Amino acid sequence: MLKLSIITLFLGQTRNRFLVYQDAADTVTHLDRAGAAEGIGAVELRYPADCSDIPAVKEALKRNELAVSAVNFASVRNDRWLRGAWTAEDPADRQAAVDDAKRAMDIAAELGAPRLHNCPLNEGFDYPFELDPIAALDYSAECFEQICAHNRDINVCIEYKANEPRVRCQIGNAGELIAFADIVGAKNLGATLDAGHCFLAGENPAATAALLHKCDRLFYVHINDNDTRGDWDVLPGTWHTWEFVELFYTLERLGYDDWIAFDIVCKEHDATPVFTEAAAIANKLKELSTRIDKDGMAARYKRRHPTSTMRMLNDLL
Repeated sequence: MLKLSIITLFLGQTRNRFLVYQDAADTVTHLDRAGAAEGIGAVELRYPADCSDIPAVKEALKRNELAVSAVNFASVRNDRWLRGAWTAEDPADRQAAVDDAKRAMDIAAELGAPRLHNCPLNEGFDYPFELDPIAALDYSAECFEQICAHNRDINVCIEYKANEPRVRCQIGNAGELIAFADIVGAKNLGATLDAGHCFLAGENPAATAALLHKCDRLFYVHINDNDTRGDWDVLPGTWHTWEFVELFYTLERLGYDDWIAFDIVCKEHDATPVFTEAAAIANKLKELSTRIDKDGMAARYKRRHPTSTMRMLNDLL
């Protein structure tokens, strides 16, 4: 069985450019919904949205027998950092973001979460000559140097993405993430591998997991799926069934036995049954990966006869 978590954002109201789905609910309600979902053992809490009443959060976590897989630091907000937090031109804006991330890191430590997560979506550009690429790297690196130094026992995980809301995000693929982490030079800075973002970047998640692991940067995993034309955040296996089987097979080979968080939009559907179904599907894909004979697969990798391998995989169904 996989160790499965839910990002709390998807347990209540969500919106896109056109529609708002469901009524807003408070954090405790979100945690109760997660606790009622079968197969879920943790949540990824948002900062600051979920962190205004930590005693109430602790009580709800305990009541629902939920761990905290990560604290998700929001550097994309409607009220500030509209031109980027880590790449803002004003040093005061960057420092404010760093200081706030440190507070989120302290909360992660208090709640027993091993990682601080950040998806720096608003760092990037829409037009040529809009963002100084040299200065932007320096600004971001300085910010993450400070954040990582605040608590070396907490891993800092960057979730890369090719685009949205910027036409081009600063860190858009696994290679850029690894290079950026090397620039920063902190051992506790690494990646959140988001399967949907892998597909958008033209990556194979299993190959990406191997690359990140070899570079000591595979810190966390999000799962969702899309058709590669948009970040739709649908159930894993909807479009890329065998890629998820290969991802779970590879994660086991790499020794990754940590939380895997759902990054799935429920839209108009109730969250608890959606995530119960998501957990069942993810565990089914994982179970399918365990049916693969490891010695036989090792030989197949060496032989590289993909049609024979695909028949073998389909015979497992």
